[in-house]
Amino acid sequence: MRTIITVIGKDAVGITAKVSAVCANRNANIVDITQSVLQDVFVMVMLTEIQDLNCSFKEFKEDFCRLSQETGLDMRVMHEDVFDSMHRI
Repeated sequence: MRTIITVIGKDAVGITAKVSAVCANRNANIVDITQSVLQDVFVMVMLTEIQDLNCSFKEFKEDFCRLSQETGLDMRVMHEDVFDSMHRI
């Protein structure tokens, strides 16, 4: 099982580190990552494997919800099945 994590917002030092730390703490493996800064806007898409999570998927998403509120960044975690279904139409 995999997830797609997106992060968008004002660029700042440590964004990738904070997102990676949540993944590491929850035992989610980062498979691929792409990021860019468009003027002062940080944009990142991360693909993670979650079959070895040490928590529920709901708790994993809630971690990112809290981090989103703390940082003021828009962070979304989408299960790969949902992502695939959205793009089959």
